Amino acid sequence: MSHGFDYDLVIIGAGVGGHGAALHAVSCGLKTAIVEMAEMGGTCVNRGCIPSKALLAASGRVRELRNAHHLKALGIQVEQVSFEREAIADHANNLVSKIRGDMTNSLKRLSVDVIYGRGKLAGNQKVAIATPEGEKVVTAQDIILSPGSVPFVPPGIELDGKTVFTSDDGLKLDWLPSWVAIVGSGYIGLEFSDIYTALGSEITLIEALDQLMPGFDPDIAKLAQRVLITPRDIETKVGLLAKKVTPGSPVVIELADAKTKEVVEVLEVDACLVATGRIPATQDLGLESVGIEPDRRGFISVNDQMAVLSEGQPLPHLWAIGDSTGKMMLAHAASAQGVIAVENICGRSREVDYRSIPAAAFTHPEISFVGLTEPAAKELGKAEGFEVGTVRSYFKGNSKAIAEGETDGLAKVIYRQDTGEVLGAHILGFHASDLIQEAANAIAKRQSVHDLAFLVHTHPTLSEVLDEAYKRAIATH
Repeated sequence: MSHGFDYDLVIIGAGVGGHGAALHAVSCGLKTAIVEMAEMGGTCVNRGCIPSKALLAASGRVRELRNAHHLKALGIQVEQVSFEREAIADHANNLVSKIRGDMTNSLKRLSVDVIYGRGKLAGNQKVAIATPEGEKVVTAQDIILSPGSVPFVPPGIELDGKTVFTSDDGLKLDWLPSWVAIVGSGYIGLEFSDIYTALGSEITLIEALDQLMPGFDPDIAKLAQRVLITPRDIETKVGLLAKKVTPGSPVVIELADAKTKEVVEVLEVDACLVATGRIPATQDLGLESVGIEPDRRGFISVNDQMAVLSEGQPLPHLWAIGDSTGKMMLAHAASAQGVIAVENICGRSREVDYRSIPAAAFTHPEISFVGLTEPAAKELGKAEGFEVGTVRSYFKGNSKAIAEGETDGLAKVIYRQDTGEVLGAHILGFHASDLIQEAANAIAKRQSVHDLAFLVHTHPTLSEVLDEAYKRAIATH
């Protein structure tokens, strides 16, 4: 360090994105500090992906063991299955504590300075940190903003954290309501409906848009409704807005027509989970001190190198990553952005390839996707002058899926008709979250179905579902 700053790099926010950036920065020889006002690991580790996966794992086992028909087909009989709600909640808490501890220790081991307090910009290359001991100011050659996000609660919905709550409180599993309304049918809503129905609750799923799972590929959304919703204790309300939600016993929900905003129905339920997405935590970040303003939704504008933009131009030495950028609100996307930001700080020009970043919902069975949906691919094809091809292969024809008794599902591959380049892949089925990585890697390398169809897959494995799709793609030419 010959530049006279306290640090080469200061990162505000120690979520998965900030943590990943810090690890990469140290490996690149940068003297690094990370500022965190709450817990190490941010939303993902403490209130998101990690505890939710623990609850999904436990509740999924309960669902599996109570499925007498499925077990009987495998020659297994289980007399009675019971569970302890508190023990399941403890499993999630213990996992959070372990991973949070591992993250803290990894930073200490690499001599990253961890400063606990609220960090904000105090001008160019300066960070002011409000700590319990008072405010301190540190300087850095480069600064990465990684403040994360918080649950979005629409107007008219009142939270009490007990009967009306977001995923933050739902993950504590303080109690098991008999009847839960879930507002929103995205990842969070689907995963919680999976947890609650496995443990015996009834669900009413409320979606303001005119179809369930609006962000998913239409074929996947259609199959998910047949596999994950219809056979379970889930009632659906589509095209309806939760206009007013009042906590209590019971919780009172006024449902309005999403178009006219007129109340058409009143529900009384035991609890209501609000799963209407997330908004960036960019307030009080000192952005005005460097002359930048977030967009109307609160997101920080960045380019694909992760440099913060002011009036379309990159600001020197200031970067932003993760949910605050609004690009892809996923923990692994934040981590990838952190690595890219550090690479550019070190003078190695790199950009984030968002098309190759996969996503998953850890329902039973799982849903995963990478790249474009079929409608988005067709839109691109129209703009760029190419035809889009799609192929589907099914788990019911896969030997491993048959052996496991897990034959619900499909893999759908979307590609260019002219070059065969894979544009997207969507999977619903057993271990879909693991299977999608192969397609993500193919998209990252802009590979063609003509090459992928000749790769050899282990038999019998679930990976052959994608192999079959690639082979069907070249057979259609």
